[in-house]
Amino acid sequence: MTNMTLKTRSAIHCLFGVTITLGCTLLATAAGEGAGSAQLPITSITLYRSGVGSFERNGSVTAGDSVQLRFANDQINDMLKSMVILDPQRSLQSVTYDSKEPLARQLASFGVDLADNPSLATILGRLRGTRVKVVTNDGPVEGVILGGESREQAQGSAQKAISVPFLNLVTPTGVRSINLATMVSVQLESATLNAELNKALVALASHSTDRFKSVGLAFGGKGSRPVSVVYVNEMPIWKTSYRLVLPDAVKTKEKPLIQGWAIVENTTDDDWTAVQLALVASQPVSFQMDLSESLHINRPMLDVPMVAGAAPRIYQDSDAFQADKKLRAMTAPDSPPPVSAMMKSAVMDAGGSFGDGGSLGARSRSLGEALEGSDIASGGEVGESFQYTLKDPISIARQQSAMLPILTSPIDGRRVSIFNADDGIDHPMRGVELTNSSGLQLIPGPIAVFDGSTYAGDAQIGYLTLNDKRLLAYAVDLAVSVAVTKDGKHDVRSVSIVDGLVEQTYQQVRTLSYAFVNKDETRDRTLLVEVEKEENWALTTPKKPAQETANLYRFEVTLPEGESGTLLVTQESTSVHRIAVVGYDMPTLLSYATNGKASAAVVDAIKKAAQLQSVINATNAQIARLEQERQAIAADQERIRQNMNSISHDTDVYRRYLTKFDEQETRLEAIRVEDGQLRTTLTAQQEALASYIRSLNVT
Repeated sequence: MTNMTLKTRSAIHCLFGVTITLGCTLLATAAGEGAGSAQLPITSITLYRSGVGSFERNGSVTAGDSVQLRFANDQINDMLKSMVILDPQRSLQSVTYDSKEPLARQLASFGVDLADNPSLATILGRLRGTRVKVVTNDGPVEGVILGGESREQAQGSAQKAISVPFLNLVTPTGVRSINLATMVSVQLESATLNAELNKALVALASHSTDRFKSVGLAFGGKGSRPVSVVYVNEMPIWKTSYRLVLPDAVKTKEKPLIQGWAIVENTTDDDWTAVQLALVASQPVSFQMDLSESLHINRPMLDVPMVAGAAPRIYQDSDAFQADKKLRAMTAPDSPPPVSAMMKSAVMDAGGSFGDGGSLGARSRSLGEALEGSDIASGGEVGESFQYTLKDPISIARQQSAMLPILTSPIDGRRVSIFNADDGIDHPMRGVELTNSSGLQLIPGPIAVFDGSTYAGDAQIGYLTLNDKRLLAYAVDLAVSVAVTKDGKHDVRSVSIVDGLVEQTYQQVRTLSYAFVNKDETRDRTLLVEVEKEENWALTTPKKPAQETANLYRFEVTLPEGESGTLLVTQESTSVHRIAVVGYDMPTLLSYATNGKASAAVVDAIKKAAQLQSVINATNAQIARLEQERQAIAADQERIRQNMNSISHDTDVYRRYLTKFDEQETRLEAIRVEDGQLRTTLTAQQEALASYIRSLNVT
């Protein structure tokens, strides 16, 4: 890579924040004519995993040269948003490209408006006043189009009414209506309108077939000098795939070998010839914005000013004047904001600074190669991301793809078998525990695993930073069988009273018993058993796992060849349930006391609370009996009243009813007094119980 390229790229880094301003300034200048032609081939490409690529073109231009670049229509917006052009003489005259007027607006500008895909009847209706020659089944008719209309006509045996379009023409003999269904052809006699119609059709054809646009760069200045152009375009995400070769089981000291490939696609319209390629793992923010299509704002339609006749005047106040002034400002054509002189100076100065700093192409060259002894790719940190830089230039023809080697290195790893009961099978998975000692970061992708020279299976790897450790599973280990037994129990460990509530401390225990059989008579197995971690559960057996993740424990078991093994995993969880003292079941409490789970003090406290509650219950029972008696008397009095209304007042029965009624009223009065006394007693009893419970804290 040339020194010019390195310096150019460094300057581009400095200019990145002002790219848009520079682009707007350049596009405002008209392109020169009669210029010579120069070539700026692609020399460097950086692909990102966010679906974009940064392209750098380098070459020499002479005063008066023009450079033609070709972009697909959907790439123009990215070019306008990101292009940076560096010329040491700062003599770039213009960047020009074909405008992209909205198709509907282009079509509406012609004398024959085809913007809304109109029917023939609609087109002829829009040509009112135009002289035409219409040929029908009955012969030719010449005249001026008066307009069109639709008429209802009966059709078919069912005489169903349909709408039929008619064209009304003014002819020398009068107005004639022509059924368009009988029309064979129509000819516009105006050469101007015929030309406009052809232009509209050409615009339609061009819009549907033109997939590419040319961008012209015109240079002034003096003599020959190097220039650089950098821009961002949408690109397919580059992908990775790996091959992992495990050493022969006998050669246990050898490390596995990992080989990495990058899958790159050239979807551009240019051949990539001897291009320096960099692959970046980061995902920079990237978006699309339509900068190439012309935008028009809707302007209000105002009445034409007219001189009014003499009349009484109503003077407008100042607030209305300010509103009118604001409206005028809003409807005035927008003027482009001035380009900051300081920013413009920074752009141009940086554009000529080919003697400072490193370069875009040296993004990882200055960091030292992370993979010693490899002649494939180097890798290093660029900002907060990781980048592979292929050491040799690559060539990929347009619309072709390539698989490029980026990594070949020994890597730390060991064979393991991995078992998780949630997988639903009675065998572990054969796998590898890798530690990324390759010197390069590993990007997510598939891994084809080879055991010696034999294909063993596929695995998938996530993002691995340097020295990060990861498990890979690539096949079912049919030589090892696993039996799992689950057990659990739930028990009360202690009973106490806290703040007037009975606290029962429960302990749950879950046990997983694993039995393993290694049927392989030639190889030992290192088995990693995964057990799910649950919130609020503590591991008790074994005391500590071999590995622990956010959601899993991993326990390591060694199975010699042809032998068996076991593993016991116990987890415990403690919870507290609170129950009201007065509602606690005494037989259950006494059984806890017998088993030593509740102290005698707790039993005595609950007994006393139960006694206080029993007194309250007795008082409530007396109040309930009085209420029942009161309701019975009330019902009997209602019966007596009905009977007294049906007999004479001077009879013995009537007088007996009066006597009984009087006795009942006396009893009701006594019930009211007794009920009041009982309720006062009840309140005192309840307060005594509440006061006793509030003070209870017994263990």
